[in-house]
Amino acid sequence: MSTTIFDLSGRVAIVTGAGRGLGRAMACGLAGAGASVVIAGRTQADLDETVAMIEGAGGQAIAHVLDTRSRQACRGLVEAAVETYGGLDILVANHGVGRGKAALDVTDADLDETIDINLTSAFVMAQEGARQMIAQGRGGSIVFTSSTSSMATFPDLSVYGVSKGGVDQMCRQFAQELGPHGIRVNCINPGYTSHSMRRPEDNPRPPRDPGWDDHIRATHPLGRVGDPSDFVGPVLFFASDASSFVTGHVMPVDGGYVAM
Repeated sequence: MSTTIFDLSGRVAIVTGAGRGLGRAMACGLAGAGASVVIAGRTQADLDETVAMIEGAGGQAIAHVLDTRSRQACRGLVEAAVETYGGLDILVANHGVGRGKAALDVTDADLDETIDINLTSAFVMAQEGARQMIAQGRGGSIVFTSSTSSMATFPDLSVYGVSKGGVDQMCRQFAQELGPHGIRVNCINPGYTSHSMRRPEDNPRPPRDPGWDDHIRATHPLGRVGDPSDFVGPVLFFASDASSFVTGHVMPVDGGYVAM
């Protein structure tokens, strides 16, 4: 089988949360495979850096500042893709927020923010993207970024895990409903990674526990945490014709953590 099934030339992709980390790696990977990419996120400077990386490698990309909690903003993002590149074929809903709090310490504000950004806005983004894909009549691919916290429990990640459990079920539901339109919907569930969801200055990490490395080796068959580059292959698979008969799939990308 030819590797041209991974070729995305002529296709248009949106990647949210693409200013840094996993989203940046995914956007660069899609552009490297030939897609024209709309880079969306909260911070213009971060988005511009991602665009510069893509253009420096010979790809095409534009930056679009996005407030994911606004339906109009989500619709405007899709419109920007259509106006700039002529359509939409791939949507990677990668944006999210994490809050480390014990369940009994979670406030109403924590609940509102986490559910709104991780679940509600991903639902809205998928709705807006799917409507455009249906109007075009050529199918498409939607990829959600979830988490292994939807499959296993972690200390102080109660509301985050709840929100990501919703993302997994959203993936299955959208896959069932959008399949007749030729739109595939799948989900990537990252485990421990070397990249924090928030800027270090906003959410400084505590000093690493002396037993951390031993813990990772004991709980991960591959013996390490993930790197943003580890998520490029999975998103290319789901975005491309390589996964033409795959939909509704929730894929842990976690070094084997949830298999232990």
